[in-house]
Amino acid sequence: MRTALAIARKELSIYFTTPWAYAVFTAMVALTAFYFTDLLQAFNDVQAVARRVGWSQMSPDFNMYRNLTDGVVVELWGSVLVITLVVTPFLSMRLFAEEKRNRTFELLMTAPVRPIEIVLGKYLGGLGVISATLGLTLLFPLLLSAFGRSESGLALEWSTVLLGYGALLLWGATCMAVGLFISALTESQMLAAFLTFCVLLAWMLLGQVARRAEEPMRSALSYVACDLQLQGMLKGVLDAQSLVFFASVIGFSLFLTHRTVEAQRWA
Repeated sequence: MRTALAIARKELSIYFTTPWAYAVFTAMVALTAFYFTDLLQAFNDVQAVARRVGWSQMSPDFNMYRNLTDGVVVELWGSVLVITLVVTPFLSMRLFAEEKRNRTFELLMTAPVRPIEIVLGKYLGGLGVISATLGLTLLFPLLLSAFGRSESGLALEWSTVLLGYGALLLWGATCMAVGLFISALTESQMLAAFLTFCVLLAWMLLGQVARRAEEPMRSALSYVACDLQLQGMLKGVLDAQSLVFFASVIGFSLFLTHRTVEAQRWA
């Protein structure tokens, strides 16, 4: 495990000494800020209408705008979920592909390091950088907490906010595991990023397919659709089934990565 942690530290130092990670950080903050201001404007508009006509005259669809947590933060986490799908491939693409392109992969394979330590080290490095990227999005709930007001005195329900943020981290960790496996298959970083994005996008679209499908196909697709699995946690409901599901996907992706690296070592 000490070797894996050393590899993870090396990966993190590479991320944070290149402009690429900071470009991704900037893109994440800019996109999240765009959705945040849009949601905040919609929240203020609905609140203004509710003050004029009363909540009893409003459609039940607007009930989520009764407080900042449901009307802004929960919706914001849903948007960040989609942004993560776009950002993660650009962070995971270099993990193995760059080593192959620079011809340092062969040196790594001949070093006295086990493939499982290489895989875990690179995954932990990627996990660190995606956690830092998603951590930047906490800025927006903190702004609401500092400047927002509600009848209860607290602007936000922090248990809901933090559980939703935990769902984002779980999703980011899963995306990174999938990206790591695809990066191990090729020496082209752009191809790795493109394939990772396609796989994650197709996985997310399963939720839309499930909503239009008939039983029993609907239940089967709903179980494997990532956005439906995370829906409860994003709204502040802890779901053990979702935790087990995503932990299984991460474990399976790392297993496939290990088998791929092991096969390339002896090729």
